[in-house]
Amino acid sequence: MRDIGRIVANVVQAMSRAMAPGMTTAELDALGESLLAREGAVSAPRSCYDFPGATCISVNEEIAHGIPGARVLAEGDLVNIDVSASKNGFFADTGASFRLGPVAPSVARLLADGEKAARIGVAQVAAGRPLAGIGQAVGRFAAKRGYTLIENLASHGVGRSLHEYPEEIATWPNRDRRRIEKGLVLTVEPFLSLGGRLAEEGDDGWTLYAAPAAPVVQFEHTVVATARGAEVLTLPG
Repeated sequence: MRDIGRIVANVVQAMSRAMAPGMTTAELDALGESLLAREGAVSAPRSCYDFPGATCISVNEEIAHGIPGARVLAEGDLVNIDVSASKNGFFADTGASFRLGPVAPSVARLLADGEKAARIGVAQVAAGRPLAGIGQAVGRFAAKRGYTLIENLASHGVGRSLHEYPEEIATWPNRDRRRIEKGLVLTVEPFLSLGGRLAEEGDDGWTLYAAPAAPVVQFEHTVVATARGAEVLTLPG
C-alpha cells in the first residue's frame, strides 16, 4: 500500500507541474499514463470501470470524473487531478486541485482551505474512533469559513479494490454509527465549495458538475488507521 500510494502521489505532482496553458487534458492524461506504466502500475478507473482515460482531469465547472480529451487548458483554470491505480493487487487513490496561473481571490482562498479541510478530516482517523467524526469535523470547518460541501460524493474503503467496505463515508455532518477498526484503509476526500451542494452527472455519463453551479475543490488521501492516528499512504517521495 505504501508503494502504490507513493506512486499515485508522485504522478499527481508530476502532472500538476507539467500542466500549462495550451495543453489539452488528453496530453496531460498521457503523461500520467506513461508515469504509471513506468512504475508497473495500472490505472484503476480504466481497469475497474472502463473509464475512457488513465486519470480523471476535471476543469472549472467539472468537479470530478472529468474525461481527458480535446479541452485546452487556459490561464486561470481550476484543475482537479485524480489518480488511482493498482500494483501487485493493491490500490491507492489520491487527488488534488490546482490553479493554472492567477485566479480570483475567493478561489485562491478556497484552494487553501480545501487542503486544510482534507487535513482536518485525516486528523479524525484513528482506531476506535467514529467514522462520523470525519464529516463532523470537516463540516464545522466549512461552516466557520462560509463554505458548502458536496453531499453526495463520499470517501470509501480502498485496498484490494478501488472501492470496498466501508462505502459511503460522509465528509459532511452525518450520523454514521460505524467505528474505525485498526488497520482500516480508506480515503479522505472532502469536496469544498463556494455554494455547490450536490454533484450532478453530465451527458457523457461520467463527468460531474456542482449544483448549484459553483467552484469546487477536492483534496484526497489514502490513509490507514492505527492506534496513534492516521498514516497517510499517498505522500510523494
